[in-house]
Amino acid sequence: MSSVTISAIRELRERTQAGMADCKSALIEAEGDLDKAVEVILKKGKAKSAKRAGRVAAEGEVRAEVFDGGRAAAVAEVNIETDFSARNENFKAFVDKVMAVAKTVDLGTDLLTCETAGKTLADHGTELTARVGEKVSIRRFDRLTIPEGKHGFCHSYVHMGGKIGVILTIEAETAEAASHESVKSFADDTAMQVAAMDPTALRRDQLDEAIVAKQREIFEAQLREDPKPKPEKVWPKIIEGKVSKWFSEVVLLEQQSAQHKKAIDELRKEAGEAAGAPIAITGFVRFQLGEGIEKKQDDVRAGVAELLNK
Repeated sequence: MSSVTISAIRELRERTQAGMADCKSALIEAEGDLDKAVEVILKKGKAKSAKRAGRVAAEGEVRAEVFDGGRAAAVAEVNIETDFSARNENFKAFVDKVMAVAKTVDLGTDLLTCETAGKTLADHGTELTARVGEKVSIRRFDRLTIPEGKHGFCHSYVHMGGKIGVILTIEAETAEAASHESVKSFADDTAMQVAAMDPTALRRDQLDEAIVAKQREIFEAQLREDPKPKPEKVWPKIIEGKVSKWFSEVVLLEQQSAQHKKAIDELRKEAGEAAGAPIAITGFVRFQLGEGIEKKQDDVRAGVAELLNK
């Protein structure tokens, strides 16, 4: 016990990233031998768990599903460190559990605290990490529903085996229109459009005014930097033209369909006419796997050096 010093505990902690108490216990078991203590930590899985907890989980799966007879849809992103492990059946089973909870709890709920199959999702995640050796995280979820008394349905689309997930809602004036094949086809095409073109909003009035104002500033600055600038008196017209073009890129209803070369809103009207009653897209959610997560770039030289020094 006398050989278990604070400096030894600190060194073991630096080498393994295990907790202070675990390091102390390992040193006691190893009778102060640091190398043996590292082995104790590794055998008990303490170093592995602590090391993995600090790594970036940016792979995984985005899953989107329709439920409640087509009147609700949920989408969730669950992350793990590698694409290989994302294809593991144990990970897939964990995503199943996440989706089951995401369909029932209030939006904004911390899914990790929710229970399923007798344990919290946090506990299930910890068990999965111990089994596959990689950090697992539930990043986000969302849900859309058709309001009571409204005619319509939810639609889901998953692209590239879980890299992108989309859910959207379609409402119609009649039940017959909502179930018409032309409307179903429009919903499917539109979900794929959302996946491919990543619109920011459904309608232009949903865009933040500050964002629109910033775009105008950018377009004005571009005119000022033009080596052959147009007369300033025509700038307002040019800027508004650029803003309109920008709307056609970021607003779903104004985007040109990648499949049919018409605006999505025009296709919406055509689908409603074919169905015999007007229809509307009332909402959509798009998740892309790992978007906004800074993936750790492994230093190959450092990794080789670490292996050679072992």
